[in-house]
Amino acid sequence: MKRFILFLCTGNSCRSVLAEATFNALAGPEWRAMSAGSHPTGTVHPRSLALLQREGIAIEGLHSKSWDDLPAIPDIVITVCGNAAGETCPAYLGPVLRAHWGVEDPAKATGSDAEIDAKFEQAYRILRARIEAFLKLPLDRIRKDREQLKMELDRIGKLS
Repeated sequence: MKRFILFLCTGNSCRSVLAEATFNALAGPEWRAMSAGSHPTGTVHPRSLALLQREGIAIEGLHSKSWDDLPAIPDIVITVCGNAAGETCPAYLGPVLRAHWGVEDPAKATGSDAEIDAKFEQAYRILRARIEAFLKLPLDRIRKDREQLKMELDRIGKLS
């Protein structure tokens, strides 16, 4: 049975899309990632798409979408909003396992092109490390133990 993970943020233009594409590139066929936003911008940030292409990750079909338009009910919801600047993550309503993997929003980065690109790269590297840690979990064993899985998801959310 396929399991679904939702990466959720407010705008669904950078972090959640980076996580969705990266997860789907790394995960096996038993898992599928989706991303959404509570107030989607309607477009994926061009720097996110460029970064994914540089990493060899497919970008076809990626788009900014609302959590009202999900193709499946997620088993796990991971919020990826940062903790700085008063950014509030949306709360997904539903009986799913939730965790927070906060990452600062590279779309808000300022400075030179190189400095802004570095913020996108940093967000991607943090998300990728966390996704890789998730995929290394003994998921067959712990997915039935919600408390253990929640503990592992919270631990992974602290990795940088």
